[in-house]
Amino acid sequence: MTDENPTAGPSLDTLASLCKRRGFVFQSSEIYGGFESTWDYGPLGVELKRNVKQAWWQAMVRERDDIVGIDASILMSPKVWEASGHTANFNDPLVECKGCRRRFREDELEAGAACPECGGELSDARQFNTMFKTFVGPIEEEAATAYLRPETAQGIFVNFENVLTSTRKKLPFGIAQQGKSFRNEITTGNFIFRLREFEQMEMEFFVKPGEDEEWYQYWRQERLDWFVRLGARRERLRFREHEAEELSHYSTGTTDIEYYFPMGWSELEGIAKRGNYDLTQHAAASGKRLDYFDEPSGEHIVPYVVEPALGVDRAILVFLLDAYEEEEVRDEKRTVLKFHPALAPVKVAVLPLSRKETLAPTAQKVADLLRPHYMLQYDDAQSIGRRYRRQDEIGTPLCVTVDFDTLEDDAVTIRERDTMEQVRVPVAGLLDAVGERLPEIG
Repeated sequence: MTDENPTAGPSLDTLASLCKRRGFVFQSSEIYGGFESTWDYGPLGVELKRNVKQAWWQAMVRERDDIVGIDASILMSPKVWEASGHTANFNDPLVECKGCRRRFREDELEAGAACPECGGELSDARQFNTMFKTFVGPIEEEAATAYLRPETAQGIFVNFENVLTSTRKKLPFGIAQQGKSFRNEITTGNFIFRLREFEQMEMEFFVKPGEDEEWYQYWRQERLDWFVRLGARRERLRFREHEAEELSHYSTGTTDIEYYFPMGWSELEGIAKRGNYDLTQHAAASGKRLDYFDEPSGEHIVPYVVEPALGVDRAILVFLLDAYEEEEVRDEKRTVLKFHPALAPVKVAVLPLSRKETLAPTAQKVADLLRPHYMLQYDDAQSIGRRYRRQDEIGTPLCVTVDFDTLEDDAVTIRERDTMEQVRVPVAGLLDAVGERLPEIG
């Protein structure tokens, strides 16, 4: 960590404008004036989101033999949240302005601060449970109370025995999950940074007691390296260890991977040592054994847990911010999203030089050749220069131009996004040429 802050990316307003214009992210319920802190992913945004989730799953599950995945339900028995401590401890300190009645999280204000909106006096803090409450069945009564899950982790813990029995995994091993979570946040904002409905990617890594510190250090570095491999700028990332008074009720140590957002340093991903808190709590509350038989020692042990937990939306925001660049090209501003190819929503664009009937069928055949292998756009509107700029702005790594020479030499031109260099290749070798230029996650 250094005393000097790095250069921030574009403003969130600039990024939000691009995201709406190009179909990445839209305000939810916009035709009704919008709904606070909810956003919809458009045609390009949903592809980017799928790619980020796939990159995480690839690194955390498919490339490893010590982690498996599950997909637990959003609605769970309310006893789960009682045992885990969420009904009692999943709170934020809330203060309210006595003038404008706006509400804020006390821990995000300076001590003794006035209302950030109107300068009015703030009330004393009270604890506000951020879980969304609902009811199961036709009658809204206390016995029918349920909660929208505030995290995906508990679905992993209550399935520990099921996964252990069905997979016969040996310690250390992990269980990963991706899915929606819901938190009734007091304060929201900063585009898709803090949402009430969001998607998480969490992994619980079960280890023998005493080995959690070693794995804690391992997963801190592994998770930071993942961001860098996918294009996040290392100088905008740092570790921040939680002070004792900050720790969650289950944590014996937590590190945030922080990112330098336009509004300053803020949490991107958390890595926590959860000890054996969760398995012990659920075993006591359910009466079921949630332990591991260690054959070498002949003992039943309750594993300790190290948890990397990441919000998909924050990861998307970081990759957008770090991909965004503005360049001067021949006295013209070029806006480009320099995504890692694995994350780019569109991998290849096929651009016929003309809409003339003599060229269009050949261009469509080239698109048909590539489409089964890559997410593709076919664009024949306006000048070729404008089409290049459109593809640059959405982060497409490669453009394939079909021109009138193609009809004679059966070759096309590949143009690379970052360098704008162009190379002529035969259509017969196009798939190989594109594959060489679109590396997968390393």
